[in-house]
Amino acid sequence: MKLLIQGNNITVTDSIHDYVQEKLEKAVKHFQNITTKIDVHLSVYNHSRAVDKHKAEVTVYANGTVIRAQEGSENLYASIDMVSDKIARQLRKYKEKQLHKKTHAQVKTRDIVEEEPVKTTLTSDRAPQLPNEVVRTKYFSMPPMSIEEALEQLQLVDHDFYMFQNSATNEINVIYCRNHGGYGVIQPRPGNNNQNNNGYLP
Repeated sequence: MKLLIQGNNITVTDSIHDYVQEKLEKAVKHFQNITTKIDVHLSVYNHSRAVDKHKAEVTVYANGTVIRAQEGSENLYASIDMVSDKIARQLRKYKEKQLHKKTHAQVKTRDIVEEEPVKTTLTSDRAPQLPNEVVRTKYFSMPPMSIEEALEQLQLVDHDFYMFQNSATNEINVIYCRNHGGYGVIQPRPGNNNQNNNGYLP
């Protein structure tokens, strides 16, 4: 298992490195056969108004699947403890789902995603607020997958949304957690590729 630890506004000392390694080795102890690589990002925010200044983000690569978790607190070691526990739970959930797949049929798409009319805009009555500059760029492979598989990925990456290539249409879709519960999928509207929507969905 390859472990990579990086720090942002913090020096990763030997004691911090050893603590992270000890905690994560314990977290993946029962999943080492599927875990190939672990990336750890530790960050400290010195801004006076910052909440949970010490953040720990962990990304585990397991059998081609990305499992991610992040936690923050006023203490770096507490953040490491919490994110390690969270990763252990995520790995256990992932393994249970893999076993469940072998014994049960997959749930149909319509049972997972509730169909509903697309809103006039993505922002509704809120004024969109964008960052002044791009602070981070991520690149990742996007193998085609079903909506059911995308939902599983969403539940493993600790985000509110997940972008993927829909294997049924070969188009880029976004599956997201709805504010009032459940999940939704954003898809391109057929036949409108040449229309100018001014940044909004029709």
